[in-house]
Amino acid sequence: MTATRRQVLAQAGAVGAGIAFTGAFSELFAGTAAARGHGGYGPLVPDPDGLLDLPKGFRYKVLSREGDQLSLGQGPVPSNHDGMAAFAGRRGRVHLVRNHENRHNARIGVPAVEGLTYDPMGKGGCTALELDGRNNVLSQQVAIAGTAVNCAGGPTPWGTWLTCEETEDRAGTNGYTKDHGFVFEVDGADPHRTGAVPLTAMGRFQHEAIAIDPSSGIVYETEDAFERPFGLFYRFLPDKPMGGTGSLRAGGALQAMRVPGVPDLSEIQETGARFDRIEWVPVPDSQAKQTPIRLQDFGPKGITHAQKLEGCYWGGGAVYFVSSFARSAEGSAGDHYGQVWKYEPGRRRLTLVIVFGPDSDVQLPGESPDNICLAPSGGLMVCEDGNGAQHVYGLTKRGRVYPMARNAQNIGTPEEPEWGEFAGVAFSPDGGTMYVNCYTPGTTFAITGPWH
Repeated sequence: MTATRRQVLAQAGAVGAGIAFTGAFSELFAGTAAARGHGGYGPLVPDPDGLLDLPKGFRYKVLSREGDQLSLGQGPVPSNHDGMAAFAGRRGRVHLVRNHENRHNARIGVPAVEGLTYDPMGKGGCTALELDGRNNVLSQQVAIAGTAVNCAGGPTPWGTWLTCEETEDRAGTNGYTKDHGFVFEVDGADPHRTGAVPLTAMGRFQHEAIAIDPSSGIVYETEDAFERPFGLFYRFLPDKPMGGTGSLRAGGALQAMRVPGVPDLSEIQETGARFDRIEWVPVPDSQAKQTPIRLQDFGPKGITHAQKLEGCYWGGGAVYFVSSFARSAEGSAGDHYGQVWKYEPGRRRLTLVIVFGPDSDVQLPGESPDNICLAPSGGLMVCEDGNGAQHVYGLTKRGRVYPMARNAQNIGTPEEPEWGEFAGVAFSPDGGTMYVNCYTPGTTFAITGPWH
């Protein structure tokens, strides 16, 4: 690209402003607490310690950095902090489960632990932090090891984390001894309860994020494939829906979404575009034994693809999923800086609710929305993933975008600065703390302050 909107934001100080853009922004907050219409918390204040810029009145605590020591003598904290969720523990404690998107050549891999390791040659996995009510770290330990490229995932209604491998590497590739590309269930309070068992029925592909319909137990999955044809949007129909920890091992049926007449979601550019009678097509080979799923034969009608399918969450009787960007130069049917789609299972209806595009206001949150979480007081927090300055942005129901945090850790040079992306934004069960990761150098923050 030429000068990006992210660069414009960095030069302008990223001050929130009223937004005029196409899209029913209130759609993103269905079923959440009412947003209060505030325009944010003011400009970001440069951090004298050079770690994290926040609005006045907010504070951060560094919970964990790569290279620190894990508990139980397990070794150093792994690198590449990615997706994360927070769960309520006993006596007001909080359990954070954190992904490590480590490939075979990671700086610091997740240490192998007996009973928690899937493939001894895999360097990805999760760590679990136990915090007291004041965000003091009581312990941090390996929650699963021996996996690969653990990018995002999603929480279950029964309080566990589903961690996703964003790879399709087979045994024998990059030194791996087992096939990868699976979802694993992780119990942050008791990792040995879930172990390291791949949920194979949920498919073997480049997983990104997951959201579960709490009424039916259906699991929705995004695929972030890097090459054309791009990823698919899936649903998994479990044999034991809402069965609690371990129930997803019982199996089920994997299906892919077909939007009749739409082979590529990026060709749809008009917000509010609606498609009824969405079809769900059985996946011919969910284990991709010979051919990646997105390349398999779904019949004469084909299947619907989309570039950079990333964040996914459930709210108000619908599942929302994000396409971070689409570029025709890379094989997409159209160009955009981000889309948010809404699927209503009861109506079998798909609606394009937001498009972040080149014609949109420069105050929109970057050109690559990625991890998303619902804020307890109403609204969203969005992590950016791209070049240049990196922010966590707040988005209110009234169409206001405001900066919540900016990564101040320069991993480039003074002449050519570079900042790692944010990931894993999540709130504590009581809503008083926002947790977020800096991907590199791997850092986990707890942010407190005068939340509205």
